[in-house]
Amino acid sequence: MSEPVEDTRTTLQELKVRVADFVGERDWGQFHTPKNLSMSIAIEAAELMEHFQWMAVEQSRSLSHEDLGEIGEELADIVIYSLALSNVLGLDLASTVTAKMEKNIRKYPAEKVRGKSHKYTFYQKQDPEE
Repeated sequence: MSEPVEDTRTTLQELKVRVADFVGERDWGQFHTPKNLSMSIAIEAAELMEHFQWMAVEQSRSLSHEDLGEIGEELADIVIYSLALSNVLGLDLASTVTAKMEKNIRKYPAEKVRGKSHKYTFYQKQDPEE
């Protein structure tokens, strides 16, 4: 599968500005509180899950073009609300994601977790020295 062209060219900052402009042009900042945006992310995540609710695992891996379009729109809504929330809270999303990935690397060392799906606390119990 080839890499999407826009993903290679568009920065997070460009997306954040685009979302901020969209919100500003509609005077929606008054509604974009951290509470409302976090709830919107959860609502959109539930709408995303709805697409997969009754599918078998293999069905979820071989989606039709139409299904991919609808799922992509739900995922886009989640990303848009996430960008809006990062704007409202003044978070540098790239730094936040990078820091969280570094934390995840420590919590889930590849040599311990490869091919396994346990929560990080499982691995701590296995190695009490950590």
